[in-house]
Formats: sequence, structure tokens, C-alpha cells
Amino acid sequence: MRDVVFALLPEVVLLDLAGPSDAFRNANQKVPDSYRLRFVAPAPTVQAAGGLQLGALEPLPSRLPDGALVVLTGVAGPSMPLEKPETRRLVEWLASGVTRNGLLLCVCSGSVVAAKAGLLAGRECTTHFEHIEELRKVEPRARVLDNRIFVEDGPIFTSAGVTAGLDLALYVIGQQLGPRVAAEVARSLVVYLRRSGSDPALSPWVAHRNHLHRAVHRVQDAVVRDPTAAWSSRDLSDVACTSSRNLTRLFAEHAHCSPLDYVQLIRFAFAKELVTQSKLDLESVAARAGFRSAQHLRRVWSRWEAQPPSVSRNLLSAARVSRADCGEPPAPRA
Repeated sequence: MRDVVFALLPEVVLLDLAGPSDAFRNANQKVPDSYRLRFVAPAPTVQAAGGLQLGALEPLPSRLPDGALVVLTGVAGPSMPLEKPETRRLVEWLASGVTRNGLLLCVCSGSVVAAKAGLLAGRECTTHFEHIEELRKVEPRARVLDNRIFVEDGPIFTSAGVTAGLDLALYVIGQQLGPRVAAEVARSLVVYLRRSGSDPALSPWVAHRNHLHRAVHRVQDAVVRDPTAAWSSRDLSDVACTSSRNLTRLFAEHAHCSPLDYVQLIRFAFAKELVTQSKLDLESVAARAGFRSAQHLRRVWSRWEAQPPSVSRNLLSAARVSRADCGEPPAPRA
């Protein structure tokens, strides 16, 4: 179980806190004992922006367990109050190295606090557009990027804040628990799962999702929920409440693929999970993933993978053996 530690300051923006915390809470419901939420602050009570009192907060811990996630939330106002006693104590806590063996997630102006603690020196980072220049001033050694949902640089993540904090949480959940869990959490929260355009590689479960068109997302959500359904052009257009011709145009414009290509991609992703996480033969995998036959699966597989399914399975088996030799627990198998 990983601790997710939310470090709060007075005037915390509630959406900076509520979005990521509910994502991790939801993920823990879907994968029990994956996350434990904690809420810490320099003082036991914090008044959030808007006047809500948050009480019974933990004091800033002197140590955190390995693998912990620390989430720095933003505060309301034109700038981060770096000279206030609470902020100074939080900066000192961060500068002590408490996040050294875990991840640091900065939401909105939380990036400025991390910068003040010296944690963003030499790193790429971002923040809410209203705090971009402030971040540059506080840490001139950082490479501050404009117009990003979030930026990942090693164990430190920074985001544009507010709803972008939720995007960041979903991304981290996808990395740690798998993209399908992240997609399920996004569906539960009724939000779109997308990733920053700066990401170097997209998992098939989240590829073609970096857009904001509601009808296209609605179709993609339906396919992810049930990739093995016998999706036809008519079925997909009915989900979008538009014509097949218009849906094809919308997918080309916003998702940069065709609707049926997207169906094949998601079926491939599902099949790859079955190949690498189960002992099913390829015919059984093909049937469960919605393909007509193993030959059909191999043909579709070759569009996205240079190596055949057997190689992917053998590579994972070798990795399991390596983990066992090192005394690590094996990865779960179906």
C-alpha cells in the first residue's frame, strides 16, 4: 500500500485537493490496499478558500515510507504566500528530503512551494498560467513550460492545477496500477482520461484521447468498457448520436484515427494483457478479445507490435524469473 500524503496550506483550493484525492480514493476501491490517503499540514486546522474549515490534520511527519506520494496543492490568490509561517514550515519540511524515496505531485501553485524548497532546480516543470512567471522568478534554474496539462521530470510531477490535478492523478494511477484501472476511475468520476501532449509514448488504453470532443470521447468510453462487443459503424454512430459518415470525420479530426481502427486498437490492448498476464492459448485470447481467430489477432497485432504475441509472453516470463531470483514477488497472473 502506498501512502498518498496531501500537504495543505491555508486558503487551499478545494478542487486541487478534492480532484486528486477522490481519484486515489476511487482507485483504492477498485484495487484494495493500493493507496492510503493522509492529510497533513503545519497546523492541525486549515481554512480552505471559500471558508470551509479542514480539521484534525496530521502534523508534517519527519519521515515517510518508501514509495509515498506527496501532493502539494495550490492556494487561492495571485501568488504563493512564501513569507507566511505555515508556508515557510512546509518549505523546510520539503527541503529536508522527506520526498526523497517517493514521488512529488505539485498541483497549481504547489509547484512554487516545491521550487522554493529547491526541488525543481534543473528540472522541467509547469504550473497554473497565472503563476508561470512567479515560478520562473522563484526558481530561475528550472525550465518552466507554458501551456501544459502536467509535466513529468523524474520523480517530480507538476501540473497546471485545478482540474489538471485530476489529470495528473489519473496518469500516476495509470502508471502504478495500469491504464485500465485509470480508465475505470475516470469513468467513475465522469471525466475524460487524457494525457499531456508532451508524453513520449501513449498506452493503447489512453491513446487518441488528448482531445475534448464529447461525442468522440463517448464512443471511446463505450469501446473501452466493452472491447469485445461486435461493434459496427452503425453501433458506434448510435453511441455518438450522429451519422456514421460524420463520426468518421469527427474521429479523423479529433482522434486522428477511424472509429473502427480505435476498436481494433483497444481489442489489441485487451489481447496483449491476456497474452502477458495469463496462460491462455492464442485462440482463447482471440475469442475473449473479440477477434475472429488467432490468425486475425496476429494480423491486427502486427500493426502495433513488431514482435509476435509469443515473444511478448516469453519476455514477461523471463522478467518473472528475474524478479524471483532477486527475491521480489511475482507479478499477478490470471
